[in-house]
Amino acid sequence: MKKIAFIVAAISLIVISCNTSPFTGGNPKDVLIKFFDALSRRDVATARTYATKESETMLNLMEMGLKMAPDSVKNKVIDKDRLQIGDAVVSGDNATVPVKDKPSGEMTTFSLTKESGAWKVVFDMTSMMNMGQNKMKEKGFDQKKIDKIMNDMKGVIDSNPELRKLSDSLQ
Repeated sequence: MKKIAFIVAAISLIVISCNTSPFTGGNPKDVLIKFFDALSRRDVATARTYATKESETMLNLMEMGLKMAPDSVKNKVIDKDRLQIGDAVVSGDNATVPVKDKPSGEMTTFSLTKESGAWKVVFDMTSMMNMGQNKMKEKGFDQKKIDKIMNDMKGVIDSNPELRKLSDSLQ
């Protein structure tokens, strides 16, 4: 009887640890590909399953924007065929995956983290701002210029009650 219980427990453990769905693990590159695939179909609900909990607000904002945008814009959200996704670099519970826009040659690095044992795309306001700042640095903006742009943006947001409310919800 003990042998049967041991065998059942061992098989259960193997089945659980071999499952690579986005909800139980997977690998960062595959999760990012699935995230982009969902966004390319404008399926924000599915994209949420591949993103961190903190990404919820940014994805809600994206979904709201898609509902209001004309079809010409909706069709350009993400064209996954334009993307070349590199290999993940994993460091503990964090990973980065380089993504190249094939036509322009522009590179962007996406971050993923483990959340409840599964890899999730970090698509929150902080990560998007960091990506933007990194791009500005690549384009020759020094930190003073970046700080000025950020302060100017903050001034515009603070002076508009609707933008301030939206900004507060993103933090």
